[in-house]
Amino acid sequence: MDRSPELSAPEIETFRNTVWDHYREQGRDLPWRRTRDPYEIMVSEYMLQQTQVSRVELKFPDFLERFPDLGTLADASPADLLTAWQGLGYNRRALALHRAARLVVEEHAGLIPDSYNVLLTLPGIGPATAGALLAFAFNIPVAFIETNIRRVFIHSFFPDRDGVPDGEILPMIEATLDRDRPREWYYALMDFGSTLPKEGPNPNLRSVHYSRQSPFDGSDRQVRGDALKILLVEESLSLGELLERVSADLDGVDRERLERITDGLVSDGFLVREGEQVSIAP
Repeated sequence: MDRSPELSAPEIETFRNTVWDHYREQGRDLPWRRTRDPYEIMVSEYMLQQTQVSRVELKFPDFLERFPDLGTLADASPADLLTAWQGLGYNRRALALHRAARLVVEEHAGLIPDSYNVLLTLPGIGPATAGALLAFAFNIPVAFIETNIRRVFIHSFFPDRDGVPDGEILPMIEATLDRDRPREWYYALMDFGSTLPKEGPNPNLRSVHYSRQSPFDGSDRQVRGDALKILLVEESLSLGELLERVSADLDGVDRERLERITDGLVSDGFLVREGEQVSIAP
């Protein structure tokens, strides 16, 4: 069975120098890197889940202007939050961020936890986001893996292998971690990883965890987003009115499909439904 390569001290030094050299030459200046405010960094981490950096760059300043601190976000209505989130997609993240903000206010005196295990108890936070928050908000050296980091290690240490599991990469992340500068080290790793698909085949195609995203056009996710966008403006519509509006934008949406999708939005906490009437959750 294949295992992680054992890295020697010279190999670790060479790898670190490569990553640092790239960062000095091509490091990105991103707005969430100009702050040490744990709240602002938490917002950025939720936004960056499954969303391109360029889109988050556009939305991040406006979102913080609307919700400048944890208390403001916790007190916001779901409708206000979702309106501010428009354009980022994956709206479940917005509600997860909202619930997390309320829990931090109610259970942690308004202070973002600096404990890995405690962070994992917050909605929408998994191992990657917990690790990123510890590194970026608190400069705590903890090993974690996300898309760009995975690319770097597969590219650097598994050049001829397919089906590389994260379980083999994580010990190498731990071994190469710059514990004196974890925040900047992860910036450097992510920036290096972001350039690799532009220089050749994406190394993540050789990860055992890789899965191609299903097309967005015509998907239930597109219908969900369109229905939600319409209701954020109209606030309340009958199912028939909503179907008419959604069908004008998208092909292939019948009442049965819209009703199933609408019921899912109700279950997720985005909408409320009374008989035929569907409204944005208060």
